[in-house]
Amino acid sequence: MAKTSVRDLDVAGKRVLIRADLNVPFDANGRISDDRRITQFLPTLQNVIDRGGAAILMSHLGRPTGDPAKDASLSLKPVAERIGELTGKKCGFVTNCIGPEVEKAAHDLKKCQTLLLENLRFHKAETIIDKAKKNPDGKLTPDQEAQRQNFAKSLAGLGDLYVNDAFGACHRMHVSMYDVPALLGPGRRAIGFLVEKELKYLRDALEHPQRPFVAVLGGAKVSDKIGVIRNLIPRVDQILIGGAMTYTFWAAKGWAIGRSLCEQDKVDLARELIAEAGDKLVLPMDSIATEELYAGASPKTVRGELPPDLMGVDIGPDSVAHFVGILKKARTIIWNGPVGAFEYAPFDAGTNAIAKAIAEATDAGATSVIGGGDSAAAVEKAHLSERMTHISTGGGASLSFLEGEAFETIDIIDDK
Repeated sequence: MAKTSVRDLDVAGKRVLIRADLNVPFDANGRISDDRRITQFLPTLQNVIDRGGAAILMSHLGRPTGDPAKDASLSLKPVAERIGELTGKKCGFVTNCIGPEVEKAAHDLKKCQTLLLENLRFHKAETIIDKAKKNPDGKLTPDQEAQRQNFAKSLAGLGDLYVNDAFGACHRMHVSMYDVPALLGPGRRAIGFLVEKELKYLRDALEHPQRPFVAVLGGAKVSDKIGVIRNLIPRVDQILIGGAMTYTFWAAKGWAIGRSLCEQDKVDLARELIAEAGDKLVLPMDSIATEELYAGASPKTVRGELPPDLMGVDIGPDSVAHFVGILKKARTIIWNGPVGAFEYAPFDAGTNAIAKAIAEATDAGATSVIGGGDSAAAVEKAHLSERMTHISTGGGASLSFLEGEAFETIDIIDDK
């Protein structure tokens, strides 16, 4: 069912609570090093203020410890300044997200103005639902539930309408993502343009792909991709496997993997996935290996099994050629996870080759969906972002979506 969009809301003269994902990285000097999550969110913000709404922005940043000295670097104040620079209009900022000062700032906000609240996660209640998993009965205690409800009421009381444009947090049942729209009730809840776009590309890729449909899955652990592989097997034409998880699959086939990373407790599972996927699962046939992993370490090309003194850290040239040949013919491509230790040159060659092949396939008419996180970073590093159809802003969220998980934070939004 299609969801109500921000464009469907009558925002004029209303205070619009927008849950954004402004969890941006900072450099050593405290400057924003990548503002893509901010720029991707701006169309939703601009739509609200251009139509006479007052925008109250909520977001988290990092993982606060509860120590004010350590958490000072996780303030959203620099984000408010950057929003002001990008929009050409001042973005107000308050040093908390609930309380009398915040309530006054929110109620004094005029139409077409913007206010950013301080980091939601400075309050433990925002993520308190995560603690339920650690409780003996899997539920929140009465005290924890009270904290959750009080925080939700404080946030919900700041606005008239609610917009979810934080795709990167959509797989989290946090207060600002679920409880706030639940309290505001029907007729006042919508998704923003960024979430709308994320859902469109991910759903279209999974449910209405042009064929051949090829998935590229990398990363360190098979355990991180079990759900994705199982959900994709009946949908795709081929799954190309790379990254360190290659060697768990190799071990499942009885191949020598040297000192490569391997989840020994997942070897039997990898064997099951190989049998389940059949010819759809394509493993590397060679590796770029080294004795120790660090930038500038000496690379060695090894075809087939690895000797005891080496670890595989990238796909080899034969695998690159084979993967590129498959990607050239693809019409729909999903990529989640680098195929090698791309952070360390020269072990970024395989990941760069995959990024280039996907860009060229996209140039030729394929639809490419890059699953955020390290995959997005690899594409950015290769200067190929502009040539991809869609790059997700949510690594964990896109992974959960590819696993076929339901997003209750989206379900709570009004149907169109």
